[in-house]
Amino acid sequence: MKLENKVAIVAGGTKGIGLGIALEFVREGAKVVIGGTTDSTGQGGVAELEAAGGDAMFVNCDVSRLDHLDRIIEKTVERFGRLDIYVANAGINDANKSHFLDITPEQYTRIMDVNLKGMFFGGQKAARQMVEQGEGGVIINMSSVNAHLALDAQVVYTTSKGGVQQLTKVQAVALAPHNIKVNAMAPGPIETELMRRVGSDQQLMDTILSRTPMGRVGTTKECGRLAVFLACEDSDFIFG
Repeated sequence: MKLENKVAIVAGGTKGIGLGIALEFVREGAKVVIGGTTDSTGQGGVAELEAAGGDAMFVNCDVSRLDHLDRIIEKTVERFGRLDIYVANAGINDANKSHFLDITPEQYTRIMDVNLKGMFFGGQKAARQMVEQGEGGVIINMSSVNAHLALDAQVVYTTSKGGVQQLTKVQAVALAPHNIKVNAMAPGPIETELMRRVGSDQQLMDTILSRTPMGRVGTTKECGRLAVFLACEDSDFIFG
């Protein structure tokens, strides 16, 4: 098992890509804490992880709140004794289809607080715990293919994901001396609840698939397998 005896937090890990990552982590022997803002969804996620043979826990965590970030790390260490892997997967796109000239300060702040501020300080707090342990660690940030696209209808989301790309590089440089490996994943269209809703619009789905050389969307398991690679020793010379 590639992650045997490792302890991981997956912020935004109760469904979709985050839960797919958590499932692959437990299948590789990791103990996993999933964070999210809905208790019922979180407990459902834990049930899936336990059904897969995992040792898992849910912590209610809004990553835009620094006290919640402190809490999920504290509860992880309290339960499992350490933290080895931190996956910053939580993200929102509340202003989808809102254009640059129409974005309100409230929309901007809400998305940036979750997608970028939460990632910045979640990674910082996780890294401090790893530095204290003195045995290195792993941080995986969730970016998006949209970080590389100019989409006016998703202007704040794409801006936040562009920030994630640069944050990842800076974290990698800052934390390499502590043997903390930092990388980002930037998925394209993935088979999630959101994508299934998009799929009900056949014209939009046809457009998405026409831009995907394989002619299909990816799966959350495929995202999970990439995260396992980035979290295990197979990628130990890949930073940033």
